[in-house]
Amino acid sequence: LEGLWFAPSGLAKEARGPGRLDGMYLPAWTFDARTRTDYAGQRGDVYYETQWVEQVVDGKRVRQAVQVPRVRWTPVAGSVARDFDDVLVPAGAAVPVHLVQRLEPWDLQAVKPYAADYLSGFASELYALPLEYGQAQARSAMQDVIALDVRRDIGGDQQSIARMEVEYRDQTFKHVLLPVWVATFRFLGRSYRTVVNARTGEVAGERPWSAWKIAGAVLLVLLLVLGLLGQGEAAGWLDQARTLPRG
Repeated sequence: LEGLWFAPSGLAKEARGPGRLDGMYLPAWTFDARTRTDYAGQRGDVYYETQWVEQVVDGKRVRQAVQVPRVRWTPVAGSVARDFDDVLVPAGAAVPVHLVQRLEPWDLQAVKPYAADYLSGFASELYALPLEYGQAQARSAMQDVIALDVRRDIGGDQQSIARMEVEYRDQTFKHVLLPVWVATFRFLGRSYRTVVNARTGEVAGERPWSAWKIAGAVLLVLLLVLGLLGQGEAAGWLDQARTLPRG
C-alpha cells in the first residue's frame, strides 16, 4: 500500500490498524476437454501499390511516389486441434471474480482429494455458480484460445474468421477449493479487501484513490504541455524575426 501511486495520504497507516487475516477456501470449477475445430475464413496478404501524389516541398509543388498498402484476400478452410486441461472458473461470491482471477496461476497439478481435516479452522464457501453456467464460461474461454489457433493456422498478415465448428470430446470437470488468506481494512468509512493466494503468495486487492493527487498530476501534465507549446511558438517567432530585413 505504501508504494501505490495516487493513494490517499495516511492509507498505509490506517491499513496497519486493528484487523484480521483469515484463511478460507474459495470454490471453483475446472474443466478438461479435447477439441477439434473446423473453420472457414479468409487470409489477407498485404502488398503495396505505387501512387503519385502532389506535395509542396520548399514552396514548390512536386509529384512524388508513395507506397500505398493494399490487402489481397483469399478464401481458406481447415481444422485445428487442442487439448485443454484445468480451465478454471471461479464459482463463489465471497470474493469478487476479478480478484480471484488476479491470483492466478493456481497450482492445480497439486490438488488433493477432499478431506475434512483440511477445512479444520478455516471457512469454506459453497459454490454459487451452477455447473452448467461454469461449463458455458469455460467453453467461451476455450473458444478464445481456439480462435488464436485458427488465426495462426490461416497465416498471412490479416485473418478473417467466418465460421468455427468446435467438437468437444472426453469432457471432465472437478469441483475444487482454492486456499486464500483474506484481510479487510476500512478507510474513510469504506471497506477494502486484500486476498493472498495461499499456495503461491500472489497478492491482489482493492484500494482507494486520491482525487486530489490525480487532479494535481493532470494539472502538472497540462502545464508541461502548455510550456512546450509556448516554447515552440517562441522559437517560431524567433525564426521569423531572424528573416526580417534589418534597418
